[in-house]
Amino acid sequence: MFSNKRTLITGISGFVGSQLAKYLLDNGNEVFGLLRRRADGSTPKNLVNERIYDQIHVIEGDILDISNIGSALEVAKPDIVFHLAAQSFIPSSFENPLATLMTNSLGTVNLLESIRLKNLDPTVVFAGSSEEYGLAFSSQLQYSRALKKYGCIVPSPARMPELPISEENPLRPQSPYAISKVQGDYLMRGYHNIYGLKAIVSRSFNTEGAGRGSMFVTSAIAKQVMRLKLGESNKILIGNVNALRDWSHIDDIVRGYCLLAEKGNAGEVYNQGSMRTNSVLSYILLALENAGWDVEKIETMNETDRKTVLDPLQRKDGEIFGLRFEKTEVDELLLTDELEFALEDKGIWVYTDKGKIPIEFDPGKFRPAEVPILLSDTRKIQQLGFKVTHKLEDIIKDQLNFYLKPSERV
Repeated sequence: MFSNKRTLITGISGFVGSQLAKYLLDNGNEVFGLLRRRADGSTPKNLVNERIYDQIHVIEGDILDISNIGSALEVAKPDIVFHLAAQSFIPSSFENPLATLMTNSLGTVNLLESIRLKNLDPTVVFAGSSEEYGLAFSSQLQYSRALKKYGCIVPSPARMPELPISEENPLRPQSPYAISKVQGDYLMRGYHNIYGLKAIVSRSFNTEGAGRGSMFVTSAIAKQVMRLKLGESNKILIGNVNALRDWSHIDDIVRGYCLLAEKGNAGEVYNQGSMRTNSVLSYILLALENAGWDVEKIETMNETDRKTVLDPLQRKDGEIFGLRFEKTEVDELLLTDELEFALEDKGIWVYTDKGKIPIEFDPGKFRPAEVPILLSDTRKIQQLGFKVTHKLEDIIKDQLNFYLKPSERV
């Protein structure tokens, strides 16, 4: 890990930005952060929680104002820029695609143009996203379903399954957020090829941990489970429980960003992830288990076509897609197309040693276009020394502990 570097973080008040800033400070670096002025003058919560606000150099400015970016670069004189500023909540991107594209795409070109025009030479690490890959197919059945829904898939699969997802996988973004990240990704590589900027792209898969925004699915699950445990609620509301995601602990991803800044090759793309995939339903059930419930079976609420899984959390470690990783019985059934839950199922009853718990499906939480599965191939960044040090249940425990605080469960 490097030290004594001048670093600039755009999006420093975000979940990842604040924890990256703390890690950089702990390793002896000087940290500057671009921060948009708040109307009420308040200090961003994440910087307060990490107790670093007084240790960083705050530069007020907006990523959408190129003059603000130019001023920030003059003040910081950075050796390394971590470009994290973004509108990152996917459901909001469906509701307001223009705002998402402006922030994420125009903000990125403003940063790159400012560096170019000022003849600066920092290493720039861009926070891309696994969402750029979008539709990556695990089976011919999944591909057939997508063709039926969308009419065509471009580019069509060159192999089946398309998992795990390497940096060479096709990009099929499924949201305005994902589209904006593809634009930023190409801008970074374009400015390297055309103007010689030392730009590196990280395509991080889902980054989770204590303090993740409560609107994101893992935090929403942990919050609801703790409310249930403390008698503040009597059910869990959720959207698509079939979605399979590659969830990484924030500490692993932060170290990955710094590794790329230190050893990554300019102009190249690197995946960051855990090389495992687990379902939203497993995340709920594992959260219940870690909160003190013994999960015995699950059963759909719709009585006309009831689906039942006994011992849904039975651990499985068999190979799938050429990888071995810990998964549950539910995960394995979903991964092999033997099980799928639909809105018509209404929800799921979870039978536990303490009684039944209802998981109700909320139609408002289903996306117009879904990404069924994400599973990373991180062998490229592993060659630089990247290692995953946290298990899925480490993330779950951290999030559950975070929501022990009454102020966070409101």
